[in-house]
Amino acid sequence: TSPFTCRKLAGCTLFITGASRGIGKAIALKAAKDGANIVIAAKTAEPHPTLPGTIYTAAEEIEAAGGKALPCIVNVREEQQIINAVEKAVKTFGGIDILVNNASAISLTGTLETATKKVNLMMDVNVRGTYLTSKACLPHLRKSKNPHILNLSPPMNLNPMWFKNHCAYTISKYGMSMCVLGMAEEFKGEVAVNALWPKTAIHTAAMDMLGGAGIEKQCRKTDILADAAYCILTKPKTFTGNFIIDEVLLREEGVKDFDVYAIAPG
Repeated sequence: TSPFTCRKLAGCTLFITGASRGIGKAIALKAAKDGANIVIAAKTAEPHPTLPGTIYTAAEEIEAAGGKALPCIVNVREEQQIINAVEKAVKTFGGIDILVNNASAISLTGTLETATKKVNLMMDVNVRGTYLTSKACLPHLRKSKNPHILNLSPPMNLNPMWFKNHCAYTISKYGMSMCVLGMAEEFKGEVAVNALWPKTAIHTAAMDMLGGAGIEKQCRKTDILADAAYCILTKPKTFTGNFIIDEVLLREEGVKDFDVYAIAPG
C-alpha cells in the first residue's frame, strides 16, 4: 500500500545543503534507503555545543541506511566552498542528479528586534546561498536523466500576515521561492525545480531553540517532509514550478494516516 516501495533513487546523486541534521538529514536518509549517493554539504564539522550531529555523524547514518556518503564542509555563504563541494561530488560520483536547497537561517523577530548581522545571515544563507548552489549544480544537473532542484521554501502568499511578525525572515524564504519561480521557467524541459513546505511545525533542534520546552507536542516529525520530498524527486522532470505542501501531496499520493508523523498523536 505504501507509495514508496521500489528503489527509485538507487545510484542517484543528491547534493543536500544543511544535511547534517533535521529536515536535510531526514531527506538524505530516505534516499539512502534506496542506495543513493548523498553529498552532505553542511558547515558542522566539529560537534556544536547545543545542536546534535556533524557532517561525519550524518555520513555514518547514511552509510548504515544503505547509501554512499560524501561529507563536505560547506557554508553556503562562501561561494568557493560550494564550488569545491560540487567538483568533489562530480569527481566522486560522476555527476549530480538532485539538489536539495535546505540550509536556512531563521530569526522570527520583528523589524526593530532583528540585528543587522541576523538580516545579513538570512539573506546570505537563504536567498544568496540557494541561488549560488543552484548555479553551481545546474551545469551538472542538465546532464542528468531526471534532474531536480528542490527548495525548502513556502508558497508565495502576499498576505501581510506572513510578513508582519518576521519581515526579514519571510523576505529571505520568499527569495528561495522566487528562485523556484524563475529557474523552473528558465530550465523548463531540462531540470525540474520545485518548492516544498510543511503544513505544520516540524520538530527539529532549531524548533526546540525557537519554541522552547513542550513545543514538540505541536509538531510533526521530519519524516513527513522526507516522504513528500521522495515523492517529488521521483517524479519526471516535467513536474516543475510547483509549490507543494507536504500533507496535500501525501494525501494525493494515497496516504491517509497522518498520526504516524505526529510527535504527540491526536
